[in-house]
Amino acid sequence: MAKLSREARMSIKVLTDKGVSNREAARLLGVSEGCVRYHRRRQAAGAVDRRSRQVRQAAAFQAAIDAWLAARGEQAPDNVAELHAWLVSEHGYPGSLRSLQRYVREAFPPPPKRARRRVETPPGAQAQADWAVFPGVWVGGRQEDLLAFEMQLSWSRYPALVWSRRKHELAWLSVHNEAFRRLGGIPASVRIDNEKTAVVHGAGAWGRIHPAYRAYARMVRFHIDACPPRAPQAKGKVERRIRDHRSGLDPYRRHWNSLAELQAVTDDRIRQLARRRRCPATGTDVEASWQRELAYLAPVPVLPEPFDQVGERRVGDDCLVSFEHRSYSVPFRYVGRRVEVRGCAETIQILADGQVVATHPRHTDARLVLDPTHFEGPSTETVIAPPPLGRMGARLQQLAALPPEQRPLDLYAALAEVAR
Repeated sequence: MAKLSREARMSIKVLTDKGVSNREAARLLGVSEGCVRYHRRRQAAGAVDRRSRQVRQAAAFQAAIDAWLAARGEQAPDNVAELHAWLVSEHGYPGSLRSLQRYVREAFPPPPKRARRRVETPPGAQAQADWAVFPGVWVGGRQEDLLAFEMQLSWSRYPALVWSRRKHELAWLSVHNEAFRRLGGIPASVRIDNEKTAVVHGAGAWGRIHPAYRAYARMVRFHIDACPPRAPQAKGKVERRIRDHRSGLDPYRRHWNSLAELQAVTDDRIRQLARRRRCPATGTDVEASWQRELAYLAPVPVLPEPFDQVGERRVGDDCLVSFEHRSYSVPFRYVGRRVEVRGCAETIQILADGQVVATHPRHTDARLVLDPTHFEGPSTETVIAPPPLGRMGARLQQLAALPPEQRPLDLYAALAEVAR
């Protein structure tokens, strides 16, 4: 015999009043026909579940519960788990925590409900972002687990959806770049979930933002607004849009030749949906509201190359900085200053005053990576230029630049001629 919930039993009663047959009611509820007949007989006879008349085990400990509440100055138990632990240790309560919770629910009035403030953010003030997972999508002749990064402007409700194969820090910043390009501007803040690529420790306002993500936000110029933990309603706009896009932008409806094809179809579909959907803040369609909001968004800058490692280093007297167990050269005019070093997908970028001043290949076999042009140029007010290469050094550089087949046969004689 199937055990039905109270909602299912009420559904049987409503279906009975409407004259629905046992077979049809069983099909609608997903139970056996005998189960429907059983509950209809009980409802017709006015039967009552005898378990509802049983005395709760915790009722015998009401005096102890009253004393506990009086000592704490409470009208009803605020922490039932703490009360249960006290009853077990002090009075030998034999029941479970669940049984005590049922008794408290029946014997005491419900706690007051906390009202939530509904806030409509002004244009350009906020975007909300989150991931959605789509496992087993056919791309390029094989199934892949894809991730959809959704960013939606809170005022106009205009969304951008970017597909990705990965969820690491480089992918996290890459999808931000693509989303900002599609939105046409940078909002003042981006509300995010507590992803490890964004919040490395803690959660919400007390979380510690990933250094790479913080440096990215500082350069693009937006504020990172991490949601409180276990509060999906704090970014309900993007949560709702992800749910809608699971049906409206279903990637399972066909096989895709490439991820670029899926992205192009998705962008086109989003534009179509934006013309059909209504914006609650303006009453016009989402696309028209987005066109109005563009005036309040900061222009999209030259977006930085995504990076997963970032740090500050002081440039030594030898014009080098250390990063990831290697030393990289920096233009000599930055000696003694602190610069920012970023580890991108293929390169190391060194920034000063918000500008890239040096770029080197990343993960090289060499532990010392130099650019000879970093040691050239006139002195500045604070740094004297390194001494220029002598004739011997310049000749060595020239010989090293020559292909082996073009080098002089007698290298020693060539160098000795310079030394005279």
